[in-house]
Amino acid sequence: MELLGGLPLPLALAVLALVDGLSVGTLLIPVFLLLSPGRVRAGRILLYLATIAVFYLVVGLLFLWGLVNLVDVAADFLASPAGVTVRLLVGVALIVVAFVMPTKPAAPAAPGVAAPTPGRITRWRERLLDPRTRGTAVMAVAVAAGLVEVATMLPYILAMTMLADAGVTTPFRVMALVAYCALMVAPAVVLLVLRLVAAPLVQRPLERFAAWMERTGAENTAWIIGIIGFLVARSAAAELGIFQALDGFFGR
Repeated sequence: MELLGGLPLPLALAVLALVDGLSVGTLLIPVFLLLSPGRVRAGRILLYLATIAVFYLVVGLLFLWGLVNLVDVAADFLASPAGVTVRLLVGVALIVVAFVMPTKPAAPAAPGVAAPTPGRITRWRERLLDPRTRGTAVMAVAVAAGLVEVATMLPYILAMTMLADAGVTTPFRVMALVAYCALMVAPAVVLLVLRLVAAPLVQRPLERFAAWMERTGAENTAWIIGIIGFLVARSAAAELGIFQALDGFFGR
């Protein structure tokens, strides 16, 4: 079941990990923490990134160890003609969802309705980065971000399914998941290093990037869903011989 154009498994996992690294929990929140004025609290940010990476790893291990037999059964079904048809329908459905899901920014809150203000969010950030705040608070935020994103872990779910379907040994699966989670937080780590060594150069780009991600978060999710839907539908269509049938039809 080739979904990424026949890419080797390590390269396909790396691509999915980098896509996962663009989510709110793995990039937007770390960038928001990096934009705190004054000295960068590198330890707090690294604790956040390590916690969300471990959260993803635990989810992956539970999936592989607890559901690997189910995945094997599902893989056999998805390789059958009926399963390929189901994959085609699911891929088309994901594409439709990507087109119809709302991506415009939410309307401003009505008068009298309390809404999070920039000042309130900034104070929350300062409390989180305050050395007097326990590290468990940072870890709790990371776990909460991971829980919120469980329903949208499409790249990660696809990666775990590819690992379960690859027929590799358990140690390789574990090492692959560890590498996946490390690569997933690598973009945020790179931004942290740049913020530490070249703060004046990256401050403005980080601010613009954070504003762009906050403004286009729903649109980015739609793109990810649409791309995954296209890859699933394309793979199923190729296995069903739809492209060959179309070539033969139009080649007449």
